[in-house]
Amino acid sequence: MKHTAALMDFADRLGHRFINTEVLMRALTHGSASSPDRSDNQRLEFLGDRVLGLVVAEALLAADKFATEGQIAPRFNRLVRRETCAEVARAMDLGAALRIGRSEMKTGGRKKEAVLADAMEAVIAAVYLDAGFDAAKSVVLKHWAAHIANVDDDARDAKTALQEWAQGRGETPPAYIEEARSGPDHAPIFTVRVTLQSGPTATGEAGSKRLAEHAAATKLLQEVSQND
Repeated sequence: MKHTAALMDFADRLGHRFINTEVLMRALTHGSASSPDRSDNQRLEFLGDRVLGLVVAEALLAADKFATEGQIAPRFNRLVRRETCAEVARAMDLGAALRIGRSEMKTGGRKKEAVLADAMEAVIAAVYLDAGFDAAKSVVLKHWAAHIANVDDDARDAKTALQEWAQGRGETPPAYIEEARSGPDHAPIFTVRVTLQSGPTATGEAGSKRLAEHAAATKLLQEVSQND
């Protein structure tokens, strides 16, 4: 198989020399570029998610031998979530090596969080299939090292923390309402308002509804915590 410069450059940034470069090519093939003769990376993404989870779980347990499952779980979720996978992918410029269709390219596919996160998991699976678990573990630990070292002791996401705050005071769960959506279809901006039963409210903006909810929850959690 002909090695493209982008593919070789990415393998160097990843830190793994592939014996079977075809599996890496498949990991970097988005569904928009697939065909009957060219598989996309969805099956690899499924496998890579499990490999990533095992490596991160092992690393967290080794890093804190006295943490309970309840303490470890939110840290784990923070490290394997879509946002973190996409952040790692951006750091190694994975988008430059992606094979995507023309329509997806026009809508900024190389920078989309979901596309990058899925491809990152697929790449982990590619390393696993190419050289085994230890090789995949080495790659994950290399690129997740800073995230693992800096994950908060209390890594609950803001929505969870706000809901627990409300329930601890006998309130119903916070209510989230999408107030606005602006910008082009390929780069929308969502505005979401969150309101507590007792009255406090805040808004957040982000490139997805889910992230806007988290932004609003973060802002409101800071406000109510200061008033406690």
